[in-house]
Amino acid sequence: MHFALTEEQQMIADTARAFAESELAPVAAELEGPEGRRLLLAHLKKLSELGFMGLNIRADYGGTEAGVTAFSLAITELARACASTAVTVSVSNMVAEVIQAVGTDAQKQHYLPKLCGGEFAAGGFCLTEACAGSDPAGMKTRAVKDGDHYLLSGSKIYITSAEYAGVFVVWAVTDPAAKKGKGISCFLVDADTPGLSIGKAEEKMGQKASATNEVHFDNCRVPASQMLGAENDGFRIAVAELAGGRIGIASLALGVGQAAMDYAARYIAERNQFNQPLINFQGLQWMLADRATELEAARLLVMQAAWLKENQQPFSKAASMAKLFASEKANDACYTALQLLGGAGYIKEYPIERMARDVRITTIYEGTSEVQRIVIARELLKELATA
Repeated sequence: MHFALTEEQQMIADTARAFAESELAPVAAELEGPEGRRLLLAHLKKLSELGFMGLNIRADYGGTEAGVTAFSLAITELARACASTAVTVSVSNMVAEVIQAVGTDAQKQHYLPKLCGGEFAAGGFCLTEACAGSDPAGMKTRAVKDGDHYLLSGSKIYITSAEYAGVFVVWAVTDPAAKKGKGISCFLVDADTPGLSIGKAEEKMGQKASATNEVHFDNCRVPASQMLGAENDGFRIAVAELAGGRIGIASLALGVGQAAMDYAARYIAERNQFNQPLINFQGLQWMLADRATELEAARLLVMQAAWLKENQQPFSKAASMAKLFASEKANDACYTALQLLGGAGYIKEYPIERMARDVRITTIYEGTSEVQRIVIARELLKELATA
């Protein structure tokens, strides 16, 4: 077993951490305010210049070609300072990866340089609907063939970066008579396509700088050449890309959890009660030890999933395990950090209050913890059946 990072992976991690500390951390609280969106877009532009918007994209398409492990490390480091920035980078990389995986050469040549190079601030991943969240195969958005075009009608909800995305990857039913999940196709839809409109920004509990909106399609006319992958093969594409996206969210959760515990450890080392630093008390030391052990276990699960994907090995079960464990233990870490700060942890002046809000969604988006357990159990049963 070789756990050391390559020189390039370490460089990516170091660069992400330096950017997070110098650019994100000083304005993390401000990112939640009225200027948050402007600041986020400025940060995304700088991150594209550093190569972070195409970390697993081939160099001939404008990407960094650094791999999945480097992507995971980068998301973790960015999330230590700002979960909103980290999720935006993660989802946009996810959009670029699905285009690279199943797009035509013309689609790759047109869209990937724009996503990687900053011409598009981000990409949008349009899968979730009001009645199709954990059950995406139940979607109602339709795509009806009309000559050499398709007419898209329907709505998607909770779409990250919708307000400033340059292109959307959109799933829609193309064969309503097909068995559930078998008649869905995937399309590339430019943000300025007539018939596409963006709903109001959702008022969220956390990750407030990241835009989350409804996306509406009203007879949105999309050329047939904009279909991504084969007709009626969209659900398989979605399942594959969600597995990869879970590595990104697991990495994000890990970063928030680590940042929370680092801050809490420094706080109790400096705060005196009963004539000594709080960190001298064994009960509090054990709280630090338990969370540190859990986060290290989460890190190893995340790295395993990233390595498997990077080396073209089956990684669905590993990604779900990483996402399940990292998100739940990161929530525990933020709760513990808040407890260690006492009343101060509940005050906006301290970053733990924001971290506790930001981390909460990680057990929900990109597949809830309950869905991850379903995926893990399903893969285990497959293994038992073939043993």
